[in-house]
Amino acid sequence: MLSFLQRIGRALMLPIASLPVAALLLRFGQDDLLGIPFMSAAGAALFDHLPLLFAIGVAVGLAKDGNGAAALAGAIGFFVLTEGTQAINPDINMAFLGGIISGIVAGLLYNKYYNIKLPQWLGFFGGRRFVPIVTAGAMLLLAFLFGFVWPPIQAGIDGIGQWIVGSGAAGVGIYGAMNRLLIPIGLHHVLNSLVWFQFGEFQGATGDLHRFFAGDPDAGIFMAGFFPIMMFGLPAAAIAMIFAAKKHRRKAIAGMMIGIAFTSFLTGITEPIEFSFMFLSPLLYVVHALLTASAMIVAYSLGTLHGFGFSAGAIDYLLNFGIATRPLVLAGIGLVYGAIYFVVFYFLIKALDLKTPGREDEDEDEDLAIDEASATKTGDYDVLAEDYLKAIGGKENIISLQNCVTRLRLQLKDMSKLDEAAIKKNGAKGVIKLSEKDVQVIIGTDVEFVADAMKKKI
Repeated sequence: MLSFLQRIGRALMLPIASLPVAALLLRFGQDDLLGIPFMSAAGAALFDHLPLLFAIGVAVGLAKDGNGAAALAGAIGFFVLTEGTQAINPDINMAFLGGIISGIVAGLLYNKYYNIKLPQWLGFFGGRRFVPIVTAGAMLLLAFLFGFVWPPIQAGIDGIGQWIVGSGAAGVGIYGAMNRLLIPIGLHHVLNSLVWFQFGEFQGATGDLHRFFAGDPDAGIFMAGFFPIMMFGLPAAAIAMIFAAKKHRRKAIAGMMIGIAFTSFLTGITEPIEFSFMFLSPLLYVVHALLTASAMIVAYSLGTLHGFGFSAGAIDYLLNFGIATRPLVLAGIGLVYGAIYFVVFYFLIKALDLKTPGREDEDEDEDLAIDEASATKTGDYDVLAEDYLKAIGGKENIISLQNCVTRLRLQLKDMSKLDEAAIKKNGAKGVIKLSEKDVQVIIGTDVEFVADAMKKKI
């Protein structure tokens, strides 16, 4: 079940990746920027059809080869499901969840039937052409079922959403902590999707993110508090690790840490920093989760509202500055949290003698030097792919290979063949073993290039 939920989380990243362009078009087209109505309308259209994009994206993300037939099946399944349920009960609105369900069904049916053989007289409809047909049939049955069972489910989801949205500081604090605590197992995308795209409603827009760009004056409470952490807090933690490193290692560590700190500040991608201390000290990571929760609460209590199309980095902060509420106060909160993170991380690393980058034992320092050289070696992804394949036991040991924003997601035949030391020598930030077959390798924002190179060699 954990592996399946992670596959869903990974698949969700494909449609979510379309949000930055939607946010850019929507914002630049508005009167306070370029004032181009058709541009703003184009961006709004992507948000308005987000459930359909999720149906298509999730189907492609789950399909074993990402074929377009899965995307077509996802779209067909979504139309059959939504129109069918509303024909039974016009009050049903499956919205974003309808898109996800359609995408899951289409993706799973694609994997089962993409190479099906039919009798010769039906041969034209065999293989991948069969997938949209069987998906339509399956979704028709689900539409009939959901037409009767979905209303109480919808009421329950709405009730949970109203409680979370209406619980104020407690709600945003709990969400902030859970968002960070779920990162190690890769399920934070699932939680984010519910909060950002499902809970709450404003003029037909659902979810905190969608409502923010739709102009809801109360939206942004589940996003604002991330800006102080991603733009200031975690970069300060990276600087603290530089100062806490051994003196003869600081120069080498600075090159690595400054790069990932700037990535966090600019784009809001924080996993490279978080995985540098997550496994070394669960206590330090729990402190980080609690600090995130507190930042969410402080931002909410001071009445700041902000949102993003991708993540809480400087790009989204500046782009949406004009539609945010008290954004300068949010920047002030960020400076305070930057100081808190530096002091807390430096103190705990020193007090607990944590082996953060640059503080490893001397025999491990040699490995670290190799790590840094390998992680930055000319961007030769073919060489990196070959090294990673050797480290995970060769291509014969791979059942499946996928990737999300920063990590490889692998299923292996024999986990004992996995060489963690060799993986880290190639520049990986961490390795997470989820089961006897499932493992994640944290690489960074260039993971897609590494994954593509590995797939070519496979």
